[in-house]
Amino acid sequence: MRIFLVGFMGCGKTTLGRKLASRLSVPFTDLDKVFEEVTGKTVPLYFKEFGEDAFRKAERDVLQTSDFPDDVVIATGGGAPCYYNNMDWMNANGFTVYISLSPAALAKRLETADEERPVLRDHKGTALVEFIAEKLKEREPFYKQAHLIAEGISLSAEKLASAIALHQLR
Repeated sequence: MRIFLVGFMGCGKTTLGRKLASRLSVPFTDLDKVFEEVTGKTVPLYFKEFGEDAFRKAERDVLQTSDFPDDVVIATGGGAPCYYNNMDWMNANGFTVYISLSPAALAKRLETADEERPVLRDHKGTALVEFIAEKLKEREPFYKQAHLIAEGISLSAEKLASAIALHQLR
């Protein structure tokens, strides 16, 4: 089964995705890495050179035309589900999981992360929490279309694998 992990940046899609894939003995794919392989540019560079709309269209093309294995865990970019019917496409072509975290929890993770997040450069402290809360308000209607909504605090690969299995039995 294809499992698509969706959620805001910093929610743990990549970290949890790798662990879940290992637990399920299937490959792990990071959509941002596939994007870089296909376009030859990092996401921040593509975004900077061509703008958000061009990035979102290219991201859609990568998502919807890549030859993903039937059994794989795929971590998507934070905005991927929110554009060009990507969430509908993922729901039709796999099992989607929204990893949900509060704005404060996301801000705490993002402020201590090593990875460069250009969109967050000008936001720190309370301003970061407010920025995330606003973005979540825009994105959650898409995220919440996932087959499964999982609370990200203390979520392990084992718990997620069990929740997915239980959901499949319904």
